[in-house]
Amino acid sequence: MLLRALRWIRAKVTQKAERLLLRILAAGPIPKHVAFVMDGNRRYARSHQQPIHQGHSDGFVALRRMLEACLRLERTISLWKCRSMGKFWKEYGVRLNVLGKTSLLPEYVQEAIRHVESVTRNNNKAILNICMSYSSQDEMTTAVDSAVRLSLEKSEKSNSDVSEITEDDIDAQLFTSLAGSPPLDILIRTSGVKRLSDFLLWQCSENTQIHFSKTYWPEFGLWDFIPILLDYQRKAWGQRIL
Repeated sequence: MLLRALRWIRAKVTQKAERLLLRILAAGPIPKHVAFVMDGNRRYARSHQQPIHQGHSDGFVALRRMLEACLRLERTISLWKCRSMGKFWKEYGVRLNVLGKTSLLPEYVQEAIRHVESVTRNNNKAILNICMSYSSQDEMTTAVDSAVRLSLEKSEKSNSDVSEITEDDIDAQLFTSLAGSPPLDILIRTSGVKRLSDFLLWQCSENTQIHFSKTYWPEFGLWDFIPILLDYQRKAWGQRIL
């Protein structure tokens, strides 16, 4: 009983300390859009002699932990697949977007997506992008097709020549742009794997900071995230000075 009470007290103290730290960090430059490639669930489970499904369950706990931290900063978060995040879009006023070729998903999943996107459409504190049935190559191809189609329609209406397609035209038709997301500031991939795996390739511009963490996703937490935020702030302050 005493041990349980001590654990509860420690958890509460840690929680308050983390929230205080986030408020302090929020006083400086904060990234507007952070993306996560949540890698390492299976290897985490194997390293702890656990079944694979336990690794995914622990990874989901880590996801909730990181989303709570990020959403307290009221920013845009993009994820590659995840389960229902009902608590977060209700509690934090989050607008939820599902990005990708959702037409390939089962109809009941599409209906659930339409419902959640409709219910959260007017939430304006933060944006949560969940990428499902998604690849960057498909996103870029779709964006180019849309930009060309819009240019042709504009040309027909104005009876003028087709205008040149620019990077801005393509960027405006990306899934993330259509969902109202700002440019990508930070992309984080866990587990030590150093590749992007066809995720947000166009969005990774020269200003995007890419971090490869050796930590498996189920173990990734605020104390792994803080050095990344501090590095972002250091570089942001440096750019302001220059």
